[in-house]
Amino acid sequence: MPLPPSGSEGLPTDDPPGDGGPDEAASFIAESVAELALLARRHKLGMLVRLLEMAQLEAEERVRLRSKRRLS
Repeated sequence: MPLPPSGSEGLPTDDPPGDGGPDEAASFIAESVAELALLARRHKLGMLVRLLEMAQLEAEERVRLRSKRRLS
């Protein structure tokens, strides 16, 4: 079993190794959902547009709050 990098022994993190972590995931989701919302809007799928826009707002809010917390 590999040892953790020096200085991080026993410290929990929000970022599991190898997947980019929750912040990167939220950013990716926000971008992807924005594109899907545009596609849904183009095809006049109103309810899907609203749901996708809500998902986009939620993902963007998570990124914004995490960035704000890191600056504090």
